[in-house]
Amino acid sequence: MIKNAILTIEGQEPFEMPVLSGSLGPDVIDIHKLYAGTNMFMFDPGFTSTASCESKITFIDGEKGQLYYRGYPIEQLAEYSDYLETCYLLIYGELPDAVEKQKFELGVLRHNMVHEQLTWFFRGFRRDAHPMSMMVGVVGALAAFYQDSLDINNPDHRRIAEYRMIAKMPTLAAMCYRYSKGLPFNYPRNSLSYTGNFMHMMFAKPTEDYVVNPVLERALDRIFILHADHEQNASTSTVRLAGSSGANPFACIAAGIACLWGPAHGGANEAVLKMLDEIGDVSRVEEFMQGVKEKRYRLMGFGHRVYKNMDPRAKIMKQTCDEVLNELGLQDSPKFKLAMALEKIALEDPYFVERKLYPNVDFYSGIVLSALGIPVAMFTVLFALARTVGWVSHWHEMIADPNQKIGRPRQLYTGSGRRDYLSVDKR
Repeated sequence: MIKNAILTIEGQEPFEMPVLSGSLGPDVIDIHKLYAGTNMFMFDPGFTSTASCESKITFIDGEKGQLYYRGYPIEQLAEYSDYLETCYLLIYGELPDAVEKQKFELGVLRHNMVHEQLTWFFRGFRRDAHPMSMMVGVVGALAAFYQDSLDINNPDHRRIAEYRMIAKMPTLAAMCYRYSKGLPFNYPRNSLSYTGNFMHMMFAKPTEDYVVNPVLERALDRIFILHADHEQNASTSTVRLAGSSGANPFACIAAGIACLWGPAHGGANEAVLKMLDEIGDVSRVEEFMQGVKEKRYRLMGFGHRVYKNMDPRAKIMKQTCDEVLNELGLQDSPKFKLAMALEKIALEDPYFVERKLYPNVDFYSGIVLSALGIPVAMFTVLFALARTVGWVSHWHEMIADPNQKIGRPRQLYTGSGRRDYLSVDKR
């Protein structure tokens, strides 16, 4: 059944617009002919009610607390899958069989080295530079070293570029960390898993053997899965907008990293740790939460702009958090006790329950990353590492769409009307 929406504007004929239905989620009104038919634009700051594209990759129902990658619930992927298999799913749309999985893993691993001259870039950064500033620079610079995969109209070039970015992101992230600490870079080891190799490049000492703890490896791999994609968020939309101009894939991902760096987007778990440090002690929790009610303090890591119910990733991260703290013997650490006291009040106090301010994925992931020994400044870098596959999947989907056009939002202009220029002596 064909449905239409009718827009009634005073002084004009009613204007009909098609109503489109997706496989899941609410219907959308197709307004792309609105300006031609009415001489008007839609006004939607922040795109809160605008579907900017059609996509088959990720579905979110914020009211029901659902997150699906290619139709698979995030809970199932986090429990049964691993990060590279999830990468395959996001890129190709289906889970791989055993042969496809092995081929994909080998294809990614063979690209995890970076050009040796790229390591010289780090010498130009200050040692106290924020790791995200280094990531923006070195990821964008990949286009200067891998010029054999820049033709976005060539499907083979696109695939090679996607594999390279997924493979090299852990290497570059670890290099940012090691450089800031004055430590020598560690080369990748293909005998390790994707996540185990990242841990090796981060923490191994040249003078000692490094053994990957499987509990911690699984926890970090799960964090990567949970952050792999999240539909049309700010950074993904940035990648799509940059890509719509025909920019090379490395530049597009660098743009996504720059957007993710913003504290309103990628800095949420970092903000959780800063909040815990500011509270300081479990004895101050009740006073702090009362201050939240009185708008004197901000509660970080609770509630979500999209999820109006429980964040489906939070339950998984809560379990992961317990596993990591038990493995490391940190159950009684002051910071963990402080976090659990906050969680208890938020889940029981009517003020927070009525406003659905449940703990979100950032609340627990910040605690886990801190327990793993990852500095707060590196949190957003790990977010970028995990989200790279989501970015390249959306970029590929957009470039492969024959109907895609360069992004060009419009505006409601409220500035001065036409004015004539006056020479400086008459102003």
